[in-house]
Amino acid sequence: MNVTLGLPIVIGLIAVALLFDFLNGLHDAANSIATIVSTRVLRPQFAVFWAAFFNFVAFLVFGLNVAHTIGTGIIEPSVVDAQVIFAALIGAIVWNVVTWAVGIPSSSSHALIGGLVGGGVAKAGISATVWSGLSKAVAAIVLSPLLGFVLATVLVAIVSWASVRSTPFAVDRAFRILQFGSASLYSLGHGGNDAQKTMGIIAVLLYSQGYLGSEFSVPFWVVLACQASMALGTLMGGWRIVRTMGLRITKLTPMQGFCAETGGAATLFMATFLGIPVSTTHTITGAIVGVGAARRVSAVRWNVASTIVYAWVITIPASAIVAALAYWVVQALR
Repeated sequence: MNVTLGLPIVIGLIAVALLFDFLNGLHDAANSIATIVSTRVLRPQFAVFWAAFFNFVAFLVFGLNVAHTIGTGIIEPSVVDAQVIFAALIGAIVWNVVTWAVGIPSSSSHALIGGLVGGGVAKAGISATVWSGLSKAVAAIVLSPLLGFVLATVLVAIVSWASVRSTPFAVDRAFRILQFGSASLYSLGHGGNDAQKTMGIIAVLLYSQGYLGSEFSVPFWVVLACQASMALGTLMGGWRIVRTMGLRITKLTPMQGFCAETGGAATLFMATFLGIPVSTTHTITGAIVGVGAARRVSAVRWNVASTIVYAWVITIPASAIVAALAYWVVQALR
């Protein structure tokens, strides 16, 4: 495979990818800290440091299955070039910035997938799509929040039964402590699944330009750079979305926060080990809705939840359209 780009251009595209990773952390910080902030177990400024640390060390726990899925399982690697990568990142970044600005917790993961599809199809047509990988990502739009919902609801039932003879004060105090662990696990799952998506983008760029030899792989320096970029983005916070996720969907107690985080973390761990790029936003939203509905259906502000669902549905096509436009603009300017 011949190298078709100069090293400065490749470095520039890697920088754009890391910018997306940073914005991913910024945009999705609420996923890791919304519950622990809304239950007042940790103040926001401490919660972001807590989440950022576990975002960064996630590579020590998980393999790189998600990175391989993004790198080779959404668009045919032979189609990928600098223009496709640039278009994919622009589509994802634009959609992330728009939804962050209006406080809607959309999926950075699906924005990136939509961007890849848009850039690849703009270059080579619909045949560029790897349908087996894309279908898993699309199915995860429904399955990850549903699984988070179910697990969180079941956990609420189990915990409520186990705590029936305890005083409300004792239960609250115990789960304020336990929530440190559940928030850590969720942040670990968030860093493990989400950072790998940018790893896959950078690795397929390097592979397409011949820098990785004949076999696709993810260099260790790419792993560290992506984990660090996401952690730094998390440190910057995402306060608009924290308010939506932690306060507007339903009011949470420490026990409910623990159940939401644990159910969400279990979902992310399973998906990451299976190599499925899921949305951490979808997952924690489903879990939060689950703990609210377990209390009573009216405890969930369904109008807020429905607005979030609309954003989920349009994320892949919206980012794909932006990416396709970006690809055509680049081609026109060449």
